Amino acid sequence: MKSSQKITRIQLDVKRNDRFFLYGIVSADPDYKLSLALNRKMGISLRNSSPLHLADETGIEHIFSRFSYTNHHGEIVYNLISNRSGKQFLLKKLKNVDYIFQVYYPEGDKCNSGVSSLLKGTESVNAVFFIDMETFNDKNLQFIIQ
Repeated sequence: MKSSQKITRIQLDVKRNDRFFLYGIVSADPDYKLSLALNRKMGISLRNSSPLHLADETGIEHIFSRFSYTNHHGEIVYNLISNRSGKQFLLKKLKNVDYIFQVYYPEGDKCNSGVSSLLKGTESVNAVFFIDMETFNDKNLQFIIQ
């Protein structure tokens, strides 16, 4: 007779990357106009890049536009991602947000306040929300932070 083995469940403590900052942007402008305004204000060069392709519960694929920029040293990465595709949302808990602005900064917190003030000062931006990744939970967040 074979004895049954005891199964032990192990919880891994995976910390989210604290070098990513996410901002929710409310803007009535289309993505290309907003990217141009951000380029002028922040001194960067966001360019159209490969969009996010996500399938919903019914299997229908939705496409969310993305504009990206990496500085010369490859240290700082900026992504402007649309939060809407037709009537679908990338981050469903943020239906009032039109765009997600992601910043990867290796120095951590030094970047947060400067980016926030630049975003708020951009002419096409109506409102900016800092998205705290420690408290915010959405299943599609994994597709933004890769």
